[in-house]
Amino acid sequence: MLCTHSCSGNINDAFSDELRKLGWVEGSTIVIERKGAGGRFDQLPALAADLVRSKPDLLVAFAPQPVRAAKNATSEIPIVMLFVADPVGLGLASSLARPGGNLTGVATLVPGGFGGKALGFLRELLPQAKRVAAFINPSNDIHRQTFPREHLPAADKLGFQLDIIEIREAEEIPGAIAAAKARGAEALYIAGDPMLNSPTSRVSELAAQARLPSIYLAGSRERVEAGGLISFGPDYAALARRGAHYVDRILKGAKPAELPIEQPTKFLLLINLKTAKLLGIEIPASVLASADEVIE
Repeated sequence: MLCTHSCSGNINDAFSDELRKLGWVEGSTIVIERKGAGGRFDQLPALAADLVRSKPDLLVAFAPQPVRAAKNATSEIPIVMLFVADPVGLGLASSLARPGGNLTGVATLVPGGFGGKALGFLRELLPQAKRVAAFINPSNDIHRQTFPREHLPAADKLGFQLDIIEIREAEEIPGAIAAAKARGAEALYIAGDPMLNSPTSRVSELAAQARLPSIYLAGSRERVEAGGLISFGPDYAALARRGAHYVDRILKGAKPAELPIEQPTKFLLLINLKTAKLLGIEIPASVLASADEVIE
């Protein structure tokens, strides 16, 4: 397993639990070697090379950067990919139906309209807002591709000026929030990314302290609990469990090239009412009715 930070936490627990249900019990019927980059994305190619040298039967990679590193490290060992928004657009697979090559797995987004829906929730919450700061990680290929194509037009249609602020390391976040505030941002729009969504980044807490409502483009309960206003994105735990089924099928002889890449079927809207109250934001009944979970 190759991960951006550590191969632990609720999402990894969901993956491991599903593996056990399928009969793959660590230490008994399967051996798992985990390598996390601790947020140092530049270490991922070396970590991927180390895993390939150990000649595993299969690699599991979480998020775009580890998946890219794994794909670059081997064209032979099967790779199960988790949490990559657009694997075809990134050149990781030939198509969703027939990926080709040695990689398959679970995508996180259904292309088209996702950014517009997330920004639509923000518009309902902040009907008078004009300026929104979007935090992206330029090392995340999907950010560079989807923001100009999907999010900027959606923001324009809803009457938002979307200021893109690039953040390469978690240490840059306090300065980025200060810059967003100085430019007149009325909300933060946080792209789905392991670095931006990591608890160590403290985006939620710092945004709340700056009195900036934040929306996460990920089904991140932890970030909303930590002070984020809302999050909207796929059910990552459910996708992790689906990933375990790919591992099961490949270890039983299936070829990655012939296993279609799945896309999410359920998206979660989470709202923190305590944060809303602190920021003086009234959550419309229509948004509350759409919420999958309300944190009080």
